[in-house]
Amino acid sequence: MVPPANLDNLSHAELKNLVVTLFEQLAEQQRMIVALRDEITRLKAGPRRPNIKPSGMEKATEPKSDKPGGQGGGKRGDTKSKLTIHEERVIKADASAGSRFKGYTSFVVQDLVVRPHVTNFRCERWQTPDGKVVTASLPAGIDGHFGPELRRFVLALYHQGQMTVPRLATLLRSLGIFISKRQVVRLLNVGQDEFLTEARNVLRAGLSSAVWITVDDTGARHKAANGFCTQIGNDHFTWFGTTDSKSRLNFLELLRAGHGDYVINDEAIAYMRERALAQHVVARLLEHPARYFADQAAWNRHLDALGISALKVNSDPVLIATEGALWGSVKAHGFLSDTVIVSDDAGQFDVGQHGLCWVHTERLVHELDTFTDEHRAAQSDVRDLIWKYYRALKAYRRRPTKRSKAVLEARFDRIFTLKTGFVTLDRLLKRLHKKKLELLMVLEHPEIPLHTNGSENDIRAQVTRRRVSGGTRSDIGRDCRDGFIGLAKTCFKLGIGFWDYLGARLHVPGCQLIPPLPELILAKAPSP
Repeated sequence: MVPPANLDNLSHAELKNLVVTLFEQLAEQQRMIVALRDEITRLKAGPRRPNIKPSGMEKATEPKSDKPGGQGGGKRGDTKSKLTIHEERVIKADASAGSRFKGYTSFVVQDLVVRPHVTNFRCERWQTPDGKVVTASLPAGIDGHFGPELRRFVLALYHQGQMTVPRLATLLRSLGIFISKRQVVRLLNVGQDEFLTEARNVLRAGLSSAVWITVDDTGARHKAANGFCTQIGNDHFTWFGTTDSKSRLNFLELLRAGHGDYVINDEAIAYMRERALAQHVVARLLEHPARYFADQAAWNRHLDALGISALKVNSDPVLIATEGALWGSVKAHGFLSDTVIVSDDAGQFDVGQHGLCWVHTERLVHELDTFTDEHRAAQSDVRDLIWKYYRALKAYRRRPTKRSKAVLEARFDRIFTLKTGFVTLDRLLKRLHKKKLELLMVLEHPEIPLHTNGSENDIRAQVTRRRVSGGTRSDIGRDCRDGFIGLAKTCFKLGIGFWDYLGARLHVPGCQLIPPLPELILAKAPSP
């Protein structure tokens, strides 16, 4: 309905007709809204995707513990023997005259002392006979107007306690510390080069010594844009890296562990051929004497000079050649020499020796939509077979033999070539059977895990950080977040308290020395 040009020119009757018309249109709109609500309600009441709970295969297939009281078993033990007594106080009893002294009853109380402590360092200044002025140096660990204990407190609460900057600043001010949010951010991000270097070296030590690693990724926000945080780790270390991509190219760049070079070696050529790079492109790379390129710019110039960048064919020769040169760099630096990479079947992680997570594999069967009793019965039967097979794989890891290996291979074929009559399930089993080599990587390497639960547990800290604080705004903020969370996880795996680690690195008085984490990781590597 087009409104009148001028309401003032309308007569009383015309205004009355206009109001009646508007009421009729409003009533019609209300009827449409009610009808739409009814339709939405009807649709919501219809079939919906079921809320599927985790399958529980990993826990259900664990061998039962012989210890009393479940897996933990036994008593907790004496707490007092684990404590360091800092103070002893004698409490007098109100005893009557003539009483005999019978010793003491010990009652141990754990408490925490949190209070501000301000120190005014009066540094002596002397003038030498030649006119120079000598000023006494500040003690080790003093860097700026906030002491090492306060810096440790801030880093621990933010990275391990998952606090936000505003809440951390409010807490500090309530304790009597005069500090702003901007200063808290500086304590978190400025001057952390030593920590970031150690985090990078943790990755290098892990990749050079690991028999296996598990990998995973999750969403991340950086500079108001969506990105991805990749986790790499095993039982001895954890490392995180946030980038704007989750491609295989990006994963290979992360596996260089901070190195920026590109290398053409035997491993690089083998990678290119495995990815079906055209033979004439491989020949151009091999015929040229240059094998090492310091950075991406030098590598791109090399591709341009060989005419590879100008080729317009599928698959992209520049992409595959670059991936190969990155893989060559990974190998040239001694990383992943005989390491198995276990993943959840995300394509970007399929490099080198690659194994698949059985928990994710079983989940594909568990989450299938079923519509009939026959479908549900077929799904249940296949899941039961997979659970029993998974238990057998665990037993094989404990005691691997050639005979059990052959039995498990044949059993795998029987399970994943079944014809259940449930078409969707049969297609899934056929697809999984094609991944036999990766699913049964454990038969060649019994030391590798059958799942990526460790990675999922590690990356949960990044998910929590994202939910609490959103994203990062600066590159140094992103690097510090990834670095410190990775260091905290690594400390936990090495049996080191993150609080003690921070105290040692920040030179807090009285803290015990902790060796560099990369040295501890290398010390735990299995002997060749």
